[in-house]
Amino acid sequence: MPTPLPDLIRPENLADFFGQEKLIGKNSYLFRAIENDNIPSMILWGPPGSGKTTLAHIIASATKSEFLCISAVSSGKKMLLEIIAKAQENKSAGKKTILFIDEIHRWNKAQQDALLPYVENGTIMLIGATTENPSFEVNSALVSRARVFVLEKLTPVDLEKIIKRALKKIETKKKIKINPDTIKLLANLSNGDARMALNTLEACTNQTGNITPELVKEVLQKSHLLYDKSGEEHYNIISALHKSMRGGDPNAAVYWLARMIEGGEDPLFIARRLVRFASEDIGLANNTALLLANAVFDACHKLGYPECNVHLTQCVIYLAKSKKDITAYTAYDKAKKDVEKFGNLPVPLHLRNAPTKLMKELGYSKGYKYTPLEDGHEQSYLPEELENFKYL
Repeated sequence: MPTPLPDLIRPENLADFFGQEKLIGKNSYLFRAIENDNIPSMILWGPPGSGKTTLAHIIASATKSEFLCISAVSSGKKMLLEIIAKAQENKSAGKKTILFIDEIHRWNKAQQDALLPYVENGTIMLIGATTENPSFEVNSALVSRARVFVLEKLTPVDLEKIIKRALKKIETKKKIKINPDTIKLLANLSNGDARMALNTLEACTNQTGNITPELVKEVLQKSHLLYDKSGEEHYNIISALHKSMRGGDPNAAVYWLARMIEGGEDPLFIARRLVRFASEDIGLANNTALLLANAVFDACHKLGYPECNVHLTQCVIYLAKSKKDITAYTAYDKAKKDVEKFGNLPVPLHLRNAPTKLMKELGYSKGYKYTPLEDGHEQSYLPEELENFKYL
């Protein structure tokens, strides 16, 4: 099987790495760490195709340490224990071990916990790559023992350089005709994702040696279903999914869900929106909806694609068919407006705790009625300025 173009032209040194100048410019901490072969444990956080894996491979080329690479999607605790055993042998022999874990956020807490002691004692130098916020998706103890480096989405200019570099590689075997405007179009449509740009370029060159704007658009549409995960189409489709569920149309909701999944959307992004929908649009009409949405979020976190597809579908159908109630949503909106309008109104004295003698003397808690024992006695719970205001 031929090597995919993104792997075929993957840079082996920083001179050939395009983009991320703030992170790996010549005066940066990371540049000096790589040059001196003295890297810390790190988490590389950035969008798809921004160069996380490439940067890890550059470190592998530059280091005298043993560099081991695994994917969190296809590896488990057994493989980790084998790596730890190898790393312990290396440590005994005075050699460092660097472990690169792609998509580290896909590992569950138990797997990440198993790694922690060996990062902590220096047996393993960790490089984790993730598209998710490490604060939420990576064990906080691991994050605290690693430097987090944030990669930004590549600019169209960066992508043009990467595409031109790839064309030189391709043209050693096949003559390619493509004008500068078509290269610019491909760079712009790839949404900062070098992998998308290179895969599209490769698909085009497999069809013909004459790459036109029309061909680029056609290949992108077939390969990526016109689903731009951070652009307008991303928001259009999530809006369509939300409104289809709100309107009680499970067929449309499942269609838009499939568009997102097949377009490569992160399942946790979809699951988060479903959790929000369960309270925003269904709320008090069916409290079980929130329980199901949370359970599905948990399933997506544990399983990932493709196993979690059915969980998302089940939840979307349930939410679409459920009765709707926006009382909680509108109540908070009304209360928020009063908070903004009236500012920091004081808590009535009778609602305040009085743990000290001074506070009692100042009237804190005076006149408060303990309703379990004084049921039937009316009592105000709002600031005086909001007396008799209603939010429900």
